[in-house]
Amino acid sequence: VQLVESGGGLVQPGGSLRLSCAASGFTFSNYAMNWYRQAPGKERELVVSVSSVAGITNYADSVKGRFTVSRDNAKNTVYLQMNSLKPEDTAVYYCHAPRLNSWGQGTQVTVSS
Repeated sequence: VQLVESGGGLVQPGGSLRLSCAASGFTFSNYAMNWYRQAPGKERELVVSVSSVAGITNYADSVKGRFTVSRDNAKNTVYLQMNSLKPEDTAVYYCHAPRLNSWGQGTQVTVSS
């Protein structure tokens, strides 16, 4: 099982980024996926989850209306579109397959002017 995140970087407040998580080693379409984040000195928090087939989503209140999760089961990839970014969104973002308890290595997102 491997999860590889990409797409992080430095962005100004109000800007956008799209994160990707490429999955391999398991039947991606059968598994729900999560995005977590961890800011310096804080606990890791769940940002959003997306179910396997129906694509049912559940967002943290802090990102509702700004972040959108999607998945392409043909490409074994889950995405996180982040708009209207705020400095408090600065964190390392991780892809997670909960039933497999598998984590990616994380990608840094920094929101700063």
